[in-house]
Amino acid sequence: MVETQGSGDARVVIKKYANRRLYNTASSSYVTLEHLSDMVKQGVDFVVYDAKTNEDITRTVLTQIIFEEESREGQNLLPIQFLRQLIGFYGNSMQAFLPSYLELSLATFAEQQERMRTQFATLGTGGGLGSGYEEQIRQNLAMFDRAMKMFSPFAYSRTEDGAAPQKPADPAPAAGPAGDETLNALKKQMEEMQAQIAKLAKR
Repeated sequence: MVETQGSGDARVVIKKYANRRLYNTASSSYVTLEHLSDMVKQGVDFVVYDAKTNEDITRTVLTQIIFEEESREGQNLLPIQFLRQLIGFYGNSMQAFLPSYLELSLATFAEQQERMRTQFATLGTGGGLGSGYEEQIRQNLAMFDRAMKMFSPFAYSRTEDGAAPQKPADPAPAAGPAGDETLNALKKQMEEMQAQIAKLAKR
């Protein structure tokens, strides 16, 4: 179990020593990158300092955690094409804009995911979902996935490899008021995201 500091919003301070050991000052114990990974997943906010220089090395440690996670069998989250294009942005004129864009994209995705989870849980208590509505959900999720790829700076066209462009999926059959509400909510979220991205681009 991860121990945190008692004060509400205070960050947990982690100290990294010359021997590469990580010390959690909140729980007064040594921890590993795996422990820090669990803390991130549990929503625990922490900052990592070099014990000798007092330099903030949180970014470096978080990057190490990602490397460890990506090295595990079946844990690959970042596609190779994403990594290639991400590297290409270093030193690029869009580098300063990219962090805000990524934060916005992930925040929007996480918010939408939580809303869907809540909606599905509510629908599931009503005696199960009919096959027609389940198909509507799949169509909505597919639409959201395509929209996220369209807005993402890392989306790339397969037509460059000579493949024919994908045909848009046929619109899903109407699934009653509940299905329409879900679809409208998705569209509204994407419109809001577009507006936010436009504001960021003008900065």
